[in-house]
Amino acid sequence: MTKNKRPQTVMLMGTSSHVGKSILATALCRIFHQWGRRVAPFKAQNMALNSFVTRDGLEMGRAQVAQAEAAGLAPTVDMNPVLVKPTGNACSQVVVDGKPIGNLSAKEYHKGKSVELWGNVTAALDRLAARYDTIVIEGAGSPAEINLKADDIVNMRVARYLHAPVLLIADIDRGGSLAALVGTLELLTPEERGLVRGLVINKFRGDVTLLQPAVDFLEKKTGKPVLGIVPHIDEMGIDDEDSVSLEEKEAGQKTDAPSDLTLAVIETPKISNFTDFEALADEPDVTVVYVKTVAELRAARADAILLPGSKNTTEDLLHLRKHGIEGAIAEAVAGGTPLIGICGGYQMLGEEIRDPEHTESQNDAVRGLGYLPMVTTFEAEKRTVQVTADCPGLEFLDGALCAKGLPGYEIHMGRTEFTAPVRHPFHLTWQGAERVNRWDGALRDDGQVFGTYLHGVFDHDGFRRQFLNVLRHKKGLQELPIQRNRRREKEKAYDRLAATVKHALDMKKLCEIMKEAAAECEAWHDDGAVDTMEELLQPHENA
Repeated sequence: MTKNKRPQTVMLMGTSSHVGKSILATALCRIFHQWGRRVAPFKAQNMALNSFVTRDGLEMGRAQVAQAEAAGLAPTVDMNPVLVKPTGNACSQVVVDGKPIGNLSAKEYHKGKSVELWGNVTAALDRLAARYDTIVIEGAGSPAEINLKADDIVNMRVARYLHAPVLLIADIDRGGSLAALVGTLELLTPEERGLVRGLVINKFRGDVTLLQPAVDFLEKKTGKPVLGIVPHIDEMGIDDEDSVSLEEKEAGQKTDAPSDLTLAVIETPKISNFTDFEALADEPDVTVVYVKTVAELRAARADAILLPGSKNTTEDLLHLRKHGIEGAIAEAVAGGTPLIGICGGYQMLGEEIRDPEHTESQNDAVRGLGYLPMVTTFEAEKRTVQVTADCPGLEFLDGALCAKGLPGYEIHMGRTEFTAPVRHPFHLTWQGAERVNRWDGALRDDGQVFGTYLHGVFDHDGFRRQFLNVLRHKKGLQELPIQRNRRREKEKAYDRLAATVKHALDMKKLCEIMKEAAAECEAWHDDGAVDTMEELLQPHENA
């Protein structure tokens, strides 16, 4: 840590994965932003299949993108210097400072590579510390994972580096939260327990006064204050990070009154960037269902089928073939159901996918679904770039989709070439800060099938409503005007989340803790007590 800047910090750790660390960090970013602080989010290492491309063409996890938006910032990779993207067979692509450095097995990463990246983590933290007065830090999983602790670069090592006060969070909705909090603290070293300055119970349903005996017990047992009991928050309208949240989507799929339109997303084992469909799911006349089997796809009676991106496109394509989903899709398309592919899903729509360098898998080549005249060849270099596109007239079914200034981004390994003349639905006008003149995607002659490399096209309110209105017209339903303003609703969602968390947490106490910790950090450094790099890389034994 550089000596000329000591931002106030707070770090959120959990008793396990998916206890609500990301969303609470988002809330704190919003609250501090509303208070006029220059606040930035940070997570040293993300493991997720949903990712985002920054303005400078670098890749990062989506959780810190949402947190940056809540803080009124454009996201940068300093907010998430290490991203781990599972590809299958206990192997992951590792992205460092926004660029992939290769595929590693879990053992290779956790038993060697991760600690090598500690310098990237601290460099990113130092750059943030020089620019912001407050940093909201998110941990990963649990800080008490004994098998991973020696090589962990995302939890207590970060807290020690910043001398950051830690809030330990438990999810009461899943049960066992009191035991999880007490047990996690017991597994920490005395030094680590000293960094934990408060406890938070998250996702509570019911009368909070009934929980007071549990709060009293926790504070007496642990000596740590319970800073708040945060209620369970439904339908926040904020992008999700990973496939764990996708499981919640499946469990929470609409079961009440049927919507006018049903869109079926084919959920493959390595589905990625399913946030492409969040804006569609938020429309009042739409139900988005995630389907894994032939029976689920047929039962959905979908008005359109969506093929999402994939972190392992050829393996996911073989999965569709092996389990009969390819045939069920063909059956639906033959019956008039439109089919749309994005990124990896777009690649699947072609004649063949080739992987001569085994970039994603051990498959040299896999036959595609055969809807579009194209062949995709994987290359070692990934294309990651923000783009702006126009849709000059996509002849979708019996309608035409037209839009200007569609925001989006590309994030893929493949290069697609066409084996016959084809119409392209999107015209790229900007690539990063560079003006371009390039076409994207492909459209089948009958307008029933199209694909694109552009993530985020459905975030455009006008394009999304035109797309849905064509489907409504096909069903004999009246067209609707634009129903949602996605950008405005996102801002409202961040404000609503902040208001809920601000009411639930003792923010005055939290601010006191952060201020005290910053002062301690100054004294800690002034006394020469700062850990050296070697000390921070030493494994810490259990208490």
